[in-house]
Amino acid sequence: MRDPATDIGAVLEDRDAIDRALRRAVREAVRRHKLLGKPVVAWSDGEVVWVPPEEIVIEEGEDESLNQA
Repeated sequence: MRDPATDIGAVLEDRDAIDRALRRAVREAVRRHKLLGKPVVAWSDGEVVWVPPEEIVIEEGEDESLNQA
């Protein structure tokens, strides 16, 4: 039997783990942009907008659950 950590089929079946990993990656990218003083692009009210670094809000609170990914 293959190790689930290296079996791509098993990895892709765990949608919760994929969602956690994506949320973590986005949060880290947004955090880096803010720290470097760079804007991010977001979707707001049906259009693409630039969010300046001083307006970027870094969401906290999911860190513990993300460490399980």
